[in-house]
Amino acid sequence: MPSLSKDVKGVVDATHLGQPVHDLIARSKLIKQGAEGKVYRAVLLPSPRMTLSTSAAASSPSSAPAPPAPVDTLLKYRFPKRYRHPTLDAQLTRQRLTSEARALVRCIKAGVRVPGLRLVDVKQGCLGIEWIEGWSVREILGGGQEDDLAAEAEGELEAEEDEDGVEHAGEALRAAGVDEDEMLRAVGREVGKMHTADIIHGDLTTSNMMVRLRPQAASGSPPFEVVLIDFGLSSASPMHEDRAVDLYVLERAFSSTHPVPPGRRPHFDLVLEGYREALERGAKKGEWERLYKRLEEVRMRGRKRSMVG
Repeated sequence: MPSLSKDVKGVVDATHLGQPVHDLIARSKLIKQGAEGKVYRAVLLPSPRMTLSTSAAASSPSSAPAPPAPVDTLLKYRFPKRYRHPTLDAQLTRQRLTSEARALVRCIKAGVRVPGLRLVDVKQGCLGIEWIEGWSVREILGGGQEDDLAAEAEGELEAEEDEDGVEHAGEALRAAGVDEDEMLRAVGREVGKMHTADIIHGDLTTSNMMVRLRPQAASGSPPFEVVLIDFGLSSASPMHEDRAVDLYVLERAFSSTHPVPPGRRPHFDLVLEGYREALERGAKKGEWERLYKRLEEVRMRGRKRSMVG
């Protein structure tokens, strides 16, 4: 994976490290587990190159920079599947990790807020990304139980529920002056920028969108930012059909998980406002109209499928 290291500064290409990656996993805290993999919270120490350069500069303390601090990292480990042939399993793991890493790189280049890439090891099935300190949109809005069996069938990692998460998120965001409607528009803007970069997420749900507070927001800027996560099912496509299906999946997630209180605008309408803003700013003229027409067609197909069963 040398190309990824050239695209994003600070990425460790761990393809040839082997055992150290498993040692890092052994020292990490397991936070999620699913049918396709496990997710850990780890502390990634500075790379040997960074440590060496710091030691070399120790002879001149006045000019020596401070040693780089360890950073919290999220490790996604796709463990071997014993029910598959080893060659096929290794190929599928390599393809999925590579696809996710490349999607993150393309999003970063396009200005989409996604976790930074920290470590890639396709042989050991490990991907290290930036740890996002915040709350999922699902926690903030308060949702019902998702279909865990369907999610596991798609190979997604299941999150453990925190009983105090919703209350804590609401209190922190209200104290910071975060407006819920503006948060939903920000979700739409990030999805719009992602689609403008021809990246299809593949699993747009409110669990895969994080909101974190900015330590020092600039004057006139919102005190928060939305970060899109979990690109394990992502793909690259410029087709309106694929973008519309992505949006339709998100619309169904809102309607099934987050009921709208009486007198409030539907959540997805606010998301579409932000999405339209992003498209009109960064895409070709008339792109929004063409995409919305395709979204209506996808909605019609979805309703027919629901009626048939």
